Amino acid sequence: MPRQIILDCDPGLDDAVAIMLAEGNPEVELLAVTTVGGNQVLDKVTHNALAVGSLAGVTAPIAAGAGHPLLEPMQDAGHVHGDSGLGGVTPPPVRRDLDPRHAVDVILETVMSRDPGTVTLVPIGPLTNIALAVRREPRIVERVFEVVLMGGAVRGGNQSPVAEFNIACDPEAAQIVVTAGWPVTMVGLDLTHQAQATEDVFARIAEVGGPVADLTLGMLSFYRDAYRASGRLDHPPLHDPCAVAHVIDPGVMTTRRAPLQVELTGTLTRGMTVADLRFPADESCRTRIAETLDADRFWDLVLDALHRLAAKASA
Repeated sequence: MPRQIILDCDPGLDDAVAIMLAEGNPEVELLAVTTVGGNQVLDKVTHNALAVGSLAGVTAPIAAGAGHPLLEPMQDAGHVHGDSGLGGVTPPPVRRDLDPRHAVDVILETVMSRDPGTVTLVPIGPLTNIALAVRREPRIVERVFEVVLMGGAVRGGNQSPVAEFNIACDPEAAQIVVTAGWPVTMVGLDLTHQAQATEDVFARIAEVGGPVADLTLGMLSFYRDAYRASGRLDHPPLHDPCAVAHVIDPGVMTTRRAPLQVELTGTLTRGMTVADLRFPADESCRTRIAETLDADRFWDLVLDALHRLAAKASA
């Protein structure tokens, strides 16, 4: 049976590819797409989710959620994702409606209406919606199968020397999520920086052809330029699809158990994800961190999904 997932996102260039991967892979069933302010303001990321969802043929509900963190002022990543959130490309036309419910209501109603242990949460933006859902209805913790989040870093951040963007946007929400007691796998920068879109990847995407490939290439070209301008990497890492890939095929990466906390009070370390790696964690530890990626296997998943979506669009 396909893994049932709720994708909580802030599209965002790599979020857009994550949506297409989730919709294009038969091993997952996309139950809902929920949005949160992050890479751009809520209105923009929600429009992008509707636009990408329209192109990819997403039929699951798409609902807007929190536009601001629990305590922090809103911050975005427009310097990386552009003013629209999708770089320099023109978003596809929106051909579907926004669900009128708040994202937190969609999350709660979806989880509580299904059998325990059947829904996986895949948050790939700031964790505000997920934290609000836990606070409103704590029973979801025992009903969710697992949480696979894109965020955090063990050995260095991108928003600060130690904090990754998604966690730094709303550290209080992140701490609520990682300490709630459900199984959590943190797919952080240590892993996602191994998912770089090289020139070979660009060539493989171009071979797909059609609007799906055109959108993906346009977004990745903008993303590549942003990374090169920053002097950090020559090839853009596709962070968010890594979390979806782990749900589809856990063998695409290695993980290890590690107690995990989010630093909330450090003057220089607020938003840091602190993984205790001093000793091997026993089976009672419910948090894991992703370590190594099989990059070829990862890109095969992405390309397979793009081919499927392109074929569906042309049928």
